[in-house]
Amino acid sequence: MTSLETLARSIDRLFDLGPRAIEDTSALPTFFDLREALEAGLVRSAEPDDSQPTGWRVNAWVKRGILLGFRLGHLEAADCGVLSCVDKHTFPARRFTPEQNVRIVMGGSAVRAGAFLASGVVVVPPAYVNTGAYVGEGTMVDSHALVGSCAQIGKRVHLSAAAQIGGVLEPVNASPVIIEDDVLVGGNTGVYEGTIVRAKAVLAAGTILTRGTPLYDLPNNTVIRATADVPLIVPPGAVVVPGSRQVTHGAGKSLGVSVYTPVIVKYRDEKTDLSATVENLLRDL
Repeated sequence: MTSLETLARSIDRLFDLGPRAIEDTSALPTFFDLREALEAGLVRSAEPDDSQPTGWRVNAWVKRGILLGFRLGHLEAADCGVLSCVDKHTFPARRFTPEQNVRIVMGGSAVRAGAFLASGVVVVPPAYVNTGAYVGEGTMVDSHALVGSCAQIGKRVHLSAAAQIGGVLEPVNASPVIIEDDVLVGGNTGVYEGTIVRAKAVLAAGTILTRGTPLYDLPNNTVIRATADVPLIVPPGAVVVPGSRQVTHGAGKSLGVSVYTPVIVKYRDEKTDLSATVENLLRDL
């Protein structure tokens, strides 16, 4: 494999060719080098960087490379077990071996090529991990959960049943959804539009977080919002539940209407940690 600096330059050159990239004989080998590096965890679409306001840096060239792979791919029938699949030949389903120490439990899950799953990850069916995603050590992706394209999931995270972690490929400079280490994401929770969930936070079942969602922090008597440059960020250890707020003007006020909003009701403590120990038991089932 070429050096990452050389790979980045080659990806940018080929991406700038637009549709003509398919005529370049180096295009497919270059993309396959990127896909191999993604699956090995050597490159990421976003990575920790303390010099950035959010603590994360977006690697736009990686996202360009993934988009290049779609441009170069042609449709072909794929071996998806009991399912009939037709997809771009550049993004087949990944296959794992016991030596990789990744559990893909039988029953209809899929991990797309270009996604990284670290040692100790468990995927419970049916679940889906899209290309460019990064899933850290010891994380559980539970049934009906989705890890979207380029989403970054930390170590020892539990994505509970039907949790939806949004993805992003375009615009290439946009930050993907980031779930940091030791986060518990409850069932039917949705995290979208580049939201960052800091380490050890707890998202209760049914919580929805988007860029346009104000997050009410009751312990600190403040409201957390995204800005033009910074996405919504859930503080470390925050315990977030679905809530509502009253409409304070117009017809909504006179009709007594309330709208959804997530609410931080407390910050994680020993009792919260004890309630989460059941997750360790589930990993051995």
